[in-house]
Amino acid sequence: ILISPTAFKGTLTASEAARAMARGARAALADSGGAAGGAAGEAARGDADLRVVPLSDGGNGLLDALEATAGGKARGARVAGPLGTSVTACYLVQDERVVVETAEACGLHLVPRPLRNPLRATTHGVGDLLLAAAEAGGLGADVKEPVARRALVVGLGGSATVDAGAGMAAALGWRLLDDAGAPIPAGGQGLLRLHAIEPPPVMPPLPPPVVLADVTNPLVGPEGAAAVYGPQKGASPSDVEVLERALARWARVVERELGRDVSEIAGGGAAGGLGAAFAAFLDAPPRRGAEWILDVVGFDRLLREARVVVTGEGAWDAQSSMGKVTGEVVARARAAGVPVLLVAGSADGSPGAGVEVAAGAGDELDADDVADLVRRSLPGLLADASTS
Repeated sequence: ILISPTAFKGTLTASEAARAMARGARAALADSGGAAGGAAGEAARGDADLRVVPLSDGGNGLLDALEATAGGKARGARVAGPLGTSVTACYLVQDERVVVETAEACGLHLVPRPLRNPLRATTHGVGDLLLAAAEAGGLGADVKEPVARRALVVGLGGSATVDAGAGMAAALGWRLLDDAGAPIPAGGQGLLRLHAIEPPPVMPPLPPPVVLADVTNPLVGPEGAAAVYGPQKGASPSDVEVLERALARWARVVERELGRDVSEIAGGGAAGGLGAAFAAFLDAPPRRGAEWILDVVGFDRLLREARVVVTGEGAWDAQSSMGKVTGEVVARARAAGVPVLLVAGSADGSPGAGVEVAAGAGDELDADDVADLVRRSLPGLLADASTS
């Protein structure tokens, strides 16, 4: 039984959800192998081993998922938070990679709801965090092998910002200037004053990062960073209009000054435009995080050994099948002919044939809820798998 959920936003991390699912699966196996007997009991006894592999889309929960899968050492650094005040942000040092979650420095969870304002919030701390992680992980150009072979992996998502990474760029030494040659103000609104971009005198000691996004939205337009995600970050309708104009101006200046058109790249709108910023300043456009992490954890190999897959997220909807990791798990399992138990707080629409949905009543699920849904739903799926 392969247990591979992502985080249940607001209630459970991916690891916590996976542990709850494993607890429910063990209870289901005990029930099926005991008094229940029959085909389900035989399936349970034949599949007593559980493989627990928590996942992430590349956004929030990336550190948690990779640490649970491959270990490593979590470290912290003091960086500028989205409001400019100092916060402690974590990153993960593993044998093969150093992993940064941008939300650790600019996440929405760092800003009390009454203070959320993407017109002012900054990604400066993301640049601080990248530099701290690179130094601690030995990623500089002058370090000796084998540490130099570590990759820098950056997960985007969950930001309180819509500044197109202007703060991050400033922390890395880029100068974003107004028409008088002065630095532009922090935050998304400051981009309206952007006139010129000057590169750092010495480029920061960062290897080309692997940048992971959990969405494919572009920087600008009706599906862009301001229109889709601005309201979630505290932007009013008039704020969204300001941010849209600001992002469009930033994109025009980037194209003129750096020769890179990043306005429509997939994932450019992730984390308030950080996806576009990595493409513009570090030549590292975002890639789909779900595909990357499934490849890293060897999901297809694990799938070949599985009789049943148990996965889940807080809410299953149309977006889940559009690049999200749960949708990718379902798609790969269906292609391999492996039945799936999908656990969610709510489910809007059917994932398709071969998938049994165990959903709550639209409420947020805690660990006991998740374990109980698995315990009640898994025996029937195991019985079906044993006769297929």
